[in-house]
Amino acid sequence: MDQQSVAGMVAAAEDALRRGDTGRAFDILSRAESVAPGDASVHLSRALVYRSTGDSAAALESLDTVLALEPRNFLALLSKGFLLEQQGLARKAATVYRSAIAVAPPTDRVPPALAGALTRARQAVAENSKALRAHLEENLAEFRTRFGTEDLDRFDESVDILTGKTRAYVQQPLLLHYPRLPAIPFFDRELFPWLAELEAQTGAIQEELGNLLEGAGTEPFAPYIAYPPGAPLDQWSDLNHSRRWSSFFFWRDGVRQDEACARCPRTAAALEALPMARQSRLAPTAMFSALEAHTEIPPHTGSTNIRAIVHLPLVLPGPCRFRVGNVTREWRMNEAWAFDDTIEHQAWNDNDGLRVILIFDVWNPFLSEAERSLVTEMLRARSEFQAMDPVSGTG
Repeated sequence: MDQQSVAGMVAAAEDALRRGDTGRAFDILSRAESVAPGDASVHLSRALVYRSTGDSAAALESLDTVLALEPRNFLALLSKGFLLEQQGLARKAATVYRSAIAVAPPTDRVPPALAGALTRARQAVAENSKALRAHLEENLAEFRTRFGTEDLDRFDESVDILTGKTRAYVQQPLLLHYPRLPAIPFFDRELFPWLAELEAQTGAIQEELGNLLEGAGTEPFAPYIAYPPGAPLDQWSDLNHSRRWSSFFFWRDGVRQDEACARCPRTAAALEALPMARQSRLAPTAMFSALEAHTEIPPHTGSTNIRAIVHLPLVLPGPCRFRVGNVTREWRMNEAWAFDDTIEHQAWNDNDGLRVILIFDVWNPFLSEAERSLVTEMLRARSEFQAMDPVSGTG
């Protein structure tokens, strides 16, 4: 029997069920199963009939058969979660519901008849996560007191991930993923012993920035996001070619911007003295980064985890937030930090004035000198390879 015939039998069985004739529905489905035992739709329909008769155990058995054939069957997962929840098995139901949510179609493609069930599934998962969190806090409270003031932020984040409060953020470089480098949102200051020297020059750098901004404002700056026509913009549509996020470059993709360095010589000298990552046509990049009032930089990731990005705040109109993965901080004047920009990050300026920071890249502190040399040569060779396409002629 061909698939079209099986589909017709399943439709006939569901029609019999709508008329309340469960006996005929079972009979049709038995015949369909005899000729197509591996057809998930037959077992899914059988589960529906069993459910209408109140035989939850048999319905669950049929749904398990469906899921053995099609582990990502959305309707089967949603139905199984519902039956488990009806039986008072909230923990098991939440586990199944979580799988259903993971494979659910986009909101605008969810059949109206299933929209309410999917909403309930999300509520059940949220309720279970809240209950789990309360249970963990109760059981861990005594243990936590044993460690006094020890920094347990990383452990707390693991609880948030386990209970579904947040997700795990991983490195997502756009160009090169260097293996076995730890995914650390904000690096320990001890890994960058020269940070204090940089911070001590904040005043001199601010003075040059002030001279740059005086009168012309951010006119010497250029939009940081500048995609050409036709390029996919994704999250950058609002900021593409916008001066709401603009930059004044001292180094750009490894090329020194001599005019900019001449306008801010002390800033350029301070940068020159630091161990910036140096790779031909790739790094360093160093710049003043200006974010206009009430502007958000959307979540994004950087090019490679072989580098760390350093921020030094220069103009803070008020509290300005910056998130890397699950860690959100506020900039503080005279305090620099280094972070892994291949972990999703974003920034906010919720204030009424301009925010400006100095940004530049340095080597990831966990790379050896040999690795730095080799990866530099590797990326140089890659660029050479990319340029090998012949130049097309015309005419």
